[in-house]
Amino acid sequence: MNLLIQIRRLWFDLLTAVQFLTRLRVPSGPYEQDSLARAVKFFPIVGFLIGSGSVVLYLLFAPHLPLTIVALLVVIYLVAITGCLHEDGLTDSADGFGGGREREKVLAIMRDSRIGTYGATALVLSLLARVLLIASLPRVQAAGYLIAAPVLSRWTTLPLSFFLSPARKRSESHVDGQGARIARLTTRGSLIIGSLFTLVIVFALLRMHALIPILGTLGVTLLTALYYNHRIGGITGDCFGATSQMTEIAVYLCGVWA
Repeated sequence: MNLLIQIRRLWFDLLTAVQFLTRLRVPSGPYEQDSLARAVKFFPIVGFLIGSGSVVLYLLFAPHLPLTIVALLVVIYLVAITGCLHEDGLTDSADGFGGGREREKVLAIMRDSRIGTYGATALVLSLLARVLLIASLPRVQAAGYLIAAPVLSRWTTLPLSFFLSPARKRSESHVDGQGARIARLTTRGSLIIGSLFTLVIVFALLRMHALIPILGTLGVTLLTALYYNHRIGGITGDCFGATSQMTEIAVYLCGVWA
């Protein structure tokens, strides 16, 4: 009976991860306060599902359309299936860190729903970079990088949430944001399991080319973690999204460079 309960709980954790990271309609499990913190170990698996859709589009249209158009269709799909979740985090983070000096000001700007100059610029550059880099991927390796990028970018949430505290203390208000729901609540077991999922997927797809994007992912994760901790003393949900976006771009760049 205990085994069945554990399997059921893992299944609901996976559904929670899919529900949080995508617009896909999945059954909802029973609400628990730590549901999202438990679900982070499946974020790389959701990244695999998202990337698989990108590969289907690429293989379907690449033989018939210019690669720039194919790349644009892939990016439109990525934005649609995730509901601009990470794009929103990137724009809010760019506005906050670009427009604020003190910690309180940065956090206040991040909470503002309006988009500013820094956010708009970051969003345009992010979309443009992904279109150009996906279009420039070698065709024989494009499928591997189209899956590895969302897997590695979603993995970044695990170490960030394991090592960093929430920038907005949970006692400051009744609405703490998504960052406070997982920051410092991710367990060592979730970090290990999610990392194993990620390594298996990326090495299976890229084989001898896997090391460079993995190192690039570690580099982006470490640098952004140090920056967040220095500027705001922790992490927010927007920061998770910003790191994810930058990592995805970095992995595509590794594919083009290699």
